[in-house]
Amino acid sequence: MSLIQLQNVSVDLPVFEMGGRSLKKRLVALGRRDRIAKDNDGVVVVRALDSLNLTLQEGDRVGLIGRNGAGKSTLLRVLAGIYPPTSGHIYSRGRIVPLLDISLGMDELSTGRQNVRLRGLLLGMSDAEIRRKTEEIATFTELGDHLDLPLRTYSSGMRLRLAFAVSTAVDADILLLDEVIGVGDVSFMKKAEERMLDLHNRAKIVVLASHSDEVIRKMCNKALWMDRGRAREFGTVDFVTGKYIEEQATSMLPP
Repeated sequence: MSLIQLQNVSVDLPVFEMGGRSLKKRLVALGRRDRIAKDNDGVVVVRALDSLNLTLQEGDRVGLIGRNGAGKSTLLRVLAGIYPPTSGHIYSRGRIVPLLDISLGMDELSTGRQNVRLRGLLLGMSDAEIRRKTEEIATFTELGDHLDLPLRTYSSGMRLRLAFAVSTAVDADILLLDEVIGVGDVSFMKKAEERMLDLHNRAKIVVLASHSDEVIRKMCNKALWMDRGRAREFGTVDFVTGKYIEEQATSMLPP
């Protein structure tokens, strides 16, 4: 039975791009004064997640909402194992598939078919699973003989078709999405939407970050409102999105 549990999980991210003083001024201006600190080496760090407790069980389709910088993408990367927690504990049971960058791991000099294997391995698929699914993936892409050509010869739309087809062929117990994947090709869109919905339905747990209220309501049965790295509200979609919209409206009122 698939499960995710986070117990008092915090994540501190070091920032190296600019001088600590000027960076601190910019972060304070964004309202992150209480999330800025320095580690023992004097490196400026930002607390991206702050003492987060969360339990997700089979059947949960959770939409992550909140302003930019609230911690949504960081939470997805923690669940995917990309960011280790600075403190706290994470327990998960089930095959986790993160679709956060669907083109990750693809090689310009390799053919389309070779990239099916490269991307499949990165997603945790076995060689046998990749061999079993390769022809189905090839058919779905509608790329024909182009699959035997190097990726560098592909247009951006062709690359996206290939990456999408491989990424959505995987069998996930726990599916992580940072915005809904779009293919940008109108003629391909309906087929892609149906495939995405099938992947979503096959997964036992789905965690989706999106700025679209419509997407959250369509694809999720629960919502988690992230605010400054903390869980502000967690519950049914209608309850949490209602609270979030209400807070946004209040913040826009004149003082």
